[in-house]
Amino acid sequence: MPLHVSPAPAPALRSVLAALGSPTAVRESHTPALRSVQGSLSPELPLPVHVLDRIVPDEAAPRTHLAGWRFLIRSGERAVAAADTMCTADGWTFSHFFEGPYIVSTELAVRQAESTKTPYQPRLLSVPELYMFTLWLHHGIEDDPGSGALAPTDLLVPLAPAPPGITAYRPHRVADLLPVMTLRLGPPALPGLPEPGLLGSPA
Repeated sequence: MPLHVSPAPAPALRSVLAALGSPTAVRESHTPALRSVQGSLSPELPLPVHVLDRIVPDEAAPRTHLAGWRFLIRSGERAVAAADTMCTADGWTFSHFFEGPYIVSTELAVRQAESTKTPYQPRLLSVPELYMFTLWLHHGIEDDPGSGALAPTDLLVPLAPAPPGITAYRPHRVADLLPVMTLRLGPPALPGLPEPGLLGSPA
């Protein structure tokens, strides 16, 4: 398989397993699909979630930071939800369960990427300014999945739903997609006004 999925930090995985084993955590989650499952649940396909801090025209290396690790929660042959973890002062810990279109689109984009002949390290990249999520296919398969900048030749696969004018599931080189994303942005915020994208990123 050309995708080299990196193992998640052990404490992150343990925190998700503990949450899945907690009736309270599952019952209080906003995930009807997860609560209605009969049978075992397992966290699979761990992917590091990076955030594009800001799209700056003509910037050589877009700035990103690691926001957490995401696991697809599988029941049998299908993913019914996802679990996010975050790094705190005490280490990696469970954040929340969720469901929605990005679960299905992540699975579809990963299957599509597995059919390529080029090896990649899969990651997720959130672009809060556009409320956009992409599968980030990083060429450096041996790189630390929690660090590293977007390389111009890396591929970004927009997940559905994608912003207007950007086609979901179509792979784009970073060097080609960043200018398109930049055009989608409005003018920079005036001094003293909040910047876009600071209210959170898509699930």
